Amino acid sequence: MDRRWGILGPDQETLTYKILGRNKKSITLNLLSKRGLEILRELIKKSDVIIHNFPKGTRLESELSYEKLTSLSPSIIMSVVSGYGLDGPEASNICFDFVAQARAGAMVLNGFADDPPLKTTVPYVDCCSGIMTTLGVVLALLHRANTGKGQVVDAALFDVASFITQNAGVLLYYKVYGELRKQFGNFGFASFMSCLNAKDGFAMVVASSDDVWQRFIRAIGKEEVLGKDPMFGNDMRRSLNAAVIDKIVQEWAKTKTVEEILLILQAARVACAKVNSADELLKDPQSLARQMVVNVEYPGLGTLPIPGIPLKLSLTPGEIRSLAPAVGQHNEEIYCGLLQLSRNEFQKCQERGII
Repeated sequence: MDRRWGILGPDQETLTYKILGRNKKSITLNLLSKRGLEILRELIKKSDVIIHNFPKGTRLESELSYEKLTSLSPSIIMSVVSGYGLDGPEASNICFDFVAQARAGAMVLNGFADDPPLKTTVPYVDCCSGIMTTLGVVLALLHRANTGKGQVVDAALFDVASFITQNAGVLLYYKVYGELRKQFGNFGFASFMSCLNAKDGFAMVVASSDDVWQRFIRAIGKEEVLGKDPMFGNDMRRSLNAAVIDKIVQEWAKTKTVEEILLILQAARVACAKVNSADELLKDPQSLARQMVVNVEYPGLGTLPIPGIPLKLSLTPGEIRSLAPAVGQHNEEIYCGLLQLSRNEFQKCQERGII
């Protein structure tokens, strides 16, 4: 679905598929045919991990049940990424990132006071669900290496969204103080932070913890104003009185350029950054130094910037080994190579629409 869903490029393929499909192989297989299912079972026998996102109760979800998989490969690891997980009253319902944000209580925290609930544009639930799935698979592989036993890795978008939202402390805050925190814009939930409006742009500053706060108010010359009042005596109080602080800080910021703000605050060891637009990542020195924008040549499209590998391993660093594949690009390699189908059988499956 990612290949066709979203903003299409000149080749009529979704732009983001260029990222999501890299370093992968693509085969086609008609799972609604008897022969297609037979081939699938042969693939399962040669696999370490099966990952799918078929909703609970569907035919293909049933075909890929853990019981059926273990009958083919006793030590198989099955990973299911779904909206609501493998159990519970809504296990069969579908879900997307922004639906999970809504239900988990995240949307009511986004935006500014009196705004309607607001989703994030960046689909963080999807991304974090993929990371959680990867972690679960790695743990399952480690367990199998020690015991010989496979297991089920069950990752749900709603679970992940709920975990991230609760990790901010909103549920604990409600339980302890009886208050439901809602939109607070660019202010912090548990410390002072703000997006500063400079003469030529915006800078984000996070002055969390008492030590950083003291360095921050000294750096901007507001130690007398903000350093002694009990209203600003700890992170929680500064969070609750962020509007008062912000008025003072914005007056300081509006007389300076973004670069001047960064020089002052970075010298004081206060976390801050320019608010960049996407195109500025192409020349961001830290992004370039960490190879987080990699220019790759795509046939017919020229050079495209795609994100690099975010996790840096000293002995086994990741790399972009191959471009996002065309549909079925690796059919012959997998079916004739891995499964050792004869050329005649492979062609027959192609002719019958099975492959």
